[in-house]
Amino acid sequence: MPGSGSVMNDWAVVIRLSSMGDIVLTTGVLEHWRETRGLRVVVLTRDRFAPLFRGHPAVIDAIPIAPAQVTGVAWAKTARRLAKEYQGRLLVDLHGSLRSRALALLWSGPVVRYPAFRRERQRFLRDRSPAAGQSLRSANIPQRYAMALDRPPPAGDTLRPRVYLSSAEMDAARSLLQSHGLGDRVIAVHPYATHPLKTWQEREWRELAQSLDVRGLQWIVLGKSPLPLFDTPESDRDFTNRTDLRMTAALLACATVLVTADSGPMHLAEAVGTPVIALFGPTTREWGFYPGGPRDIVMELPMTCRPCSLHGRVRSACGQECLRAITTESVLAQLEPFG
Repeated sequence: MPGSGSVMNDWAVVIRLSSMGDIVLTTGVLEHWRETRGLRVVVLTRDRFAPLFRGHPAVIDAIPIAPAQVTGVAWAKTARRLAKEYQGRLLVDLHGSLRSRALALLWSGPVVRYPAFRRERQRFLRDRSPAAGQSLRSANIPQRYAMALDRPPPAGDTLRPRVYLSSAEMDAARSLLQSHGLGDRVIAVHPYATHPLKTWQEREWRELAQSLDVRGLQWIVLGKSPLPLFDTPESDRDFTNRTDLRMTAALLACATVLVTADSGPMHLAEAVGTPVIALFGPTTREWGFYPGGPRDIVMELPMTCRPCSLHGRVRSACGQECLRAITTESVLAQLEPFG
């Protein structure tokens, strides 16, 4: 816990658990609050994502929450301990889950919470309500986070995520690429998704890799998956499950572009300044996760069945046509400026 003599008085506690992309998207908001309010924060987050905040100028500390601490009685004990440890401080709830609300009930200081637009999402998903759609498009996820303290929210381009990498981390990433015979113009590919229906099928990603080879373009595969994309000689360029979160970010920072679906690494690339070509299928702009970098490209088709779910879990009646109709040739055309 920060002591009153070690940090400025203006500091708060922020909670955001959940997935990597959600965590990454908080980073630009925290930086905005530091710049506009002088606010610094202690972040409560999943242990595997805590390294994302290393070196962040707005973050005093990132408190890692292990999986065993967030279930049932264990979370009740953890929440009581946290409420006592940070007694009286402002709690900024950027999650709005049952866990974060349980923590808020025990909190002795003020609590603010971001608007999750749940009713609007449900209405838009159910009947494509124009009013709900307009409301959802009015603020992306970082803007919704910012609304915990700022209403109306600041412009989206002031809240772009940012992960701070050290020169040593960047040198290590360059050395790793060089050890695999790769230069400084490499295309990163992330073919995975937590919900498989949000990404191309394996054959389509393999076809893209083969097409990159035919064109003499360098590429690498990044990400986590129980089934890496390649078990062939190309596997030397497949870093699946072989890099930690910080090294993945550094490799993305070395890349000229990332090709991915709607995924956590899409936001991680944006956070290190690397353009993305993002393939969107079951999810749409209304959910708030479109990449916001100046050179980012979203590839999608205007189909009436989109979006078919909040997270891409439900198979649409169209059989994933929203992604299958995005061809390798069309992606290669978008990659030309980056080759």
